[in-house]
Amino acid sequence: MKSANSFTIVLITVPDLKTARTLAKAALKAELIACANLALKIESHYLWQGKIESSAEVLMILKTRKSKLTALEKLILARHPYNTPEFIVLPLISGNKKYLDWLADSIS
Repeated sequence: MKSANSFTIVLITVPDLKTARTLAKAALKAELIACANLALKIESHYLWQGKIESSAEVLMILKTRKSKLTALEKLILARHPYNTPEFIVLPLISGNKKYLDWLADSIS
């Protein structure tokens, strides 16, 4: 079993489901992630260029190895429609052994 701390969770917001599916498929084809969860219809409120904004978005939750982060970020930034896309990396501290084994087997 791989140690949980060799994996990460990446959060990315996108404007719509089509974009989320396109990015998820590209990352999966490039073998940069094992899984992408797409959380539909989130409502984001944020400061942008000095103004309070809000928008409907899709939240992408990606599972990957730490060693794949640089390539994954490059892929996402190259294809993302936002000028300043969210790309936030969270450490994975612990997890179910079978799931962690699956992650390890799924990402080369």
